[in-house]
Amino acid sequence: MPMGNAWSVALIGIDGSLVEVEADLGGGMPGMKLVGLPDAGLREAKDRVRSAVRNSGQAWPGEKLTLGLSPANLPKLGSGYDLAIAVAVLIAAERVPSARLMGTVLFGELSLDGRIREVRGLLPGLLAARKAGMKRAIVPAQSLFEAALVDGLDVFGAARLPDVIAWLNGENVLAEAEPPAPGPPVEVPDLADVIGQPEARWAIEVAAAGGHHLLLTGPPGVGKTMLAKRLPGLLPMLSAEESLEVTAVRSVHGSLSRASPLVKVPPFVAPHHSASVAALIGGGSGMAVPGLISQAHRGILLLDEACEFSTSALESLRTALEEGEVRIARSKGSVCYPARFQLVLATNPCPCAPPRESDCTCTPWARRRYLARLSGPLLDRVDIRVKMRPITAMTTHEHNAPEPTDVVRKRVLAARERAAARWSERGWRTNAEVPGPALRREFALPRKTTALVDRSLERGFLTARGADRCLRIAWTLADLATAPRPDSDHVAAALEFRDRGAA
Repeated sequence: MPMGNAWSVALIGIDGSLVEVEADLGGGMPGMKLVGLPDAGLREAKDRVRSAVRNSGQAWPGEKLTLGLSPANLPKLGSGYDLAIAVAVLIAAERVPSARLMGTVLFGELSLDGRIREVRGLLPGLLAARKAGMKRAIVPAQSLFEAALVDGLDVFGAARLPDVIAWLNGENVLAEAEPPAPGPPVEVPDLADVIGQPEARWAIEVAAAGGHHLLLTGPPGVGKTMLAKRLPGLLPMLSAEESLEVTAVRSVHGSLSRASPLVKVPPFVAPHHSASVAALIGGGSGMAVPGLISQAHRGILLLDEACEFSTSALESLRTALEEGEVRIARSKGSVCYPARFQLVLATNPCPCAPPRESDCTCTPWARRRYLARLSGPLLDRVDIRVKMRPITAMTTHEHNAPEPTDVVRKRVLAARERAAARWSERGWRTNAEVPGPALRREFALPRKTTALVDRSLERGFLTARGADRCLRIAWTLADLATAPRPDSDHVAAALEFRDRGAA
């Protein structure tokens, strides 16, 4: 019996697996059957592909057609298999030769008139194909800007199914992916715009140098949001590997920019406080799509007006803060998305939030209830906590002018380089990523240096997790001070960032 084979990729989250599309003709009454765990969108491919083939000038086979997607136990979602199915059918019907398909993977949804439409997740799909040893890929012509980000794979773009048929017959040449043009420079707000707040500015610098999570508390208008928005300008550019990770998430989400598809600057995500758990973590029916925390991967997640978020939304962040990834289970299967972001919380101290704390009309119970939305377990995962004060003067003297972003960024990058060199053998990039056991065993500090931490643990001011986070901050402070190891002053300053009572 005639058989046709083609290759595509199945995506589970941002992880792809090669899928073989098989077409078998004959053996019964005319009809078409699709097997291999297709979802509802893929089942409709039978009608889309039939119309696309007929409207591309090719006769549809008049025999029984069985289409198999292997491995059969892997869920197949979406319409990205249409082009591979159409080519497999045409090969089985002996309308086109299969010689040029060796080592070729096909992506694209087919319209009824044979046009090839874009699909989400092309970048991680191409990366998976390259990893599986494929040499060539055919993608929608509109997606060549995204396909150009993948090296080591010959990528061709086709606008219509007849173009692919002619290419298989050796009658034409498909468009090739061109190297992506450099995007416009990203403008980041300058730290010099923030007046006063020396303690909060120092906290922002420490957070940027070590990758630490941050809580800013203070009355409205003191500059909490302004400071948080200037944090990305202090961070280093993403490495090539990190850029592909972040861009792959955007590709699956469908929010990739055509002008500059490769994300090189740490992303900054600031959702409204009405965001749901599914919006933050990720969700959807069938197979979950990435949420805001995954879109903030390798960047900043700012929760402004943090106490206005629902308790369930805030608590859902806890596991992701510890593990740097989020696992979501849905009816079609479980997915794992990267979520190693830097959390910045900004909140007012009470519901009425007057400019001066002495004008507060809230009862003690109302203040406790408001701040209680930031639970103990969540706050225990926040490294640095700063209380900001109202600004008393809008003018600054020349010798007290705020430092611009460029000056602070140099210190941050130097501190990060020292940390990266220290942890390079173990694969950690920042002090915030270092596990507690490594800090306590391989890089243990003298008992005299950590005496304050031990005393705070004994008195119940700190948890074991909080003690580990204090040590990470102490290492960051040492890196900023160009010291080889933290001393007792660095540990005391780290405790001051965590809890003034503990220090």
